[in-house]
Amino acid sequence: MKVTRAGLLRRNQDFRRYWAGHTISVAGSYVTAVALPLLATLTLDAGATGVAAIATASFLPNLLLPLLAGHWLERRRRRRVMIVADLVRAALLVGVPVAWGLGVLSVPLLVAVAFAAGAAGVVFEIGGFAYVPTLVDEDDLPAANRAIQGSTTAAQVAGPGLAGGLAQLTGPAVAVAIDAVSYLASALGVAAARRPEPEPVAAEAPGGILSGLRTVLGNPFLRALTVHATVYNGAFQILTVNLVVYAVSERGLSAGQFGIALSAAGAGAFAGTMVALRLADRLGYGRAFAVSLVLSTGTPLLLAVLPGRGGALAAGFAAVQFVSGIGLGSANVLSLTLRQVVAPGALARTNGGYRLLIYGVLPVGSALAGVVGEVAGSRAGVAVGTAGLAISALPMASRRVLALRKPQDARETETNADAAAAGTGAAGTTPARTSPG
Repeated sequence: MKVTRAGLLRRNQDFRRYWAGHTISVAGSYVTAVALPLLATLTLDAGATGVAAIATASFLPNLLLPLLAGHWLERRRRRRVMIVADLVRAALLVGVPVAWGLGVLSVPLLVAVAFAAGAAGVVFEIGGFAYVPTLVDEDDLPAANRAIQGSTTAAQVAGPGLAGGLAQLTGPAVAVAIDAVSYLASALGVAAARRPEPEPVAAEAPGGILSGLRTVLGNPFLRALTVHATVYNGAFQILTVNLVVYAVSERGLSAGQFGIALSAAGAGAFAGTMVALRLADRLGYGRAFAVSLVLSTGTPLLLAVLPGRGGALAAGFAAVQFVSGIGLGSANVLSLTLRQVVAPGALARTNGGYRLLIYGVLPVGSALAGVVGEVAGSRAGVAVGTAGLAISALPMASRRVLALRKPQDARETETNADAAAAGTGAAGTTPARTSPG
């Protein structure tokens, strides 16, 4: 059975409108992440401390809010909340050039804006994850996630450059104002999706704010995905912090060569999103996931042992990043769909728990990166980081995951296991449980 149907964007006008709005919103998020620190640097002469404070404020909501937002969104219509989140971000960013024009702009104000905009972004993303399965048929979920992941990757690659270009052409304050318009456009796109959103189904039993974490850790498929992503993100921090020192200071790459080599990962990720579903059709879902992880977590092991210097070394780095990016883009598409199918009755809560763990490990990874690099050297830091990436794939190498022919098999497996444990036999069509225990 195929896991994709062709032409979703052409066939489904509602999803096409939503996808356009979501794409603009994600692009706006990446522009915001660069534009606010640029504004602080170029307009307020903020030093490294001020820029770091703004960056930290924009990241903090990913640690503080996922559980709360997921729990709150579980019993609300997500599309309305997403529209409000975009309007809030637009209003916040419009206030920045206004404050600049009035002469009251300051680093603390930008810190507050960054935090509030980041919080609205967390709500938007958790809502979107839970909203998409109500907007498309389940058979179209893989194609929907491919479209979303593809545009997200493109925005991730283009966003920083777009922010820098806007700041150069119009000035940083005007760039922020233009970014505010992107959120208005996003709100219009999301609002234009007219397919009725079903009334949220109340949870079978009150689970509290920690119910999303319990669901994630209690379901074997969600648990494997979460452990993989958490270990991957922590190891990736160790790798990236040490890679710049190793490549530029020790191996002689110029800043331009290093930047181009890193950009190859984005190009590879975009290609990976395009091939993910064909790979799943050919190999089966679980094996396609395994192949994707071999590329995304295995290929980087070469980074610490690549020979040469200058252009040759940069080409080697770029090749590794491109191949690894293909695997990462493919794995992201497959992961999104599997998470949405396994726990359809608790999408917002499970995404909140998932995001808390995979983002919560980032500061730990950054701290470890500094310790390893200082004690053992940057090359050892690169080796440790890439080894961690490879280890992160192990939870997804279970026989249960590899046996999946389509994402729906994971839900059926859990249903049959629950029925067997209860002594009732396989129910087949019984919905998967939404929370453990």
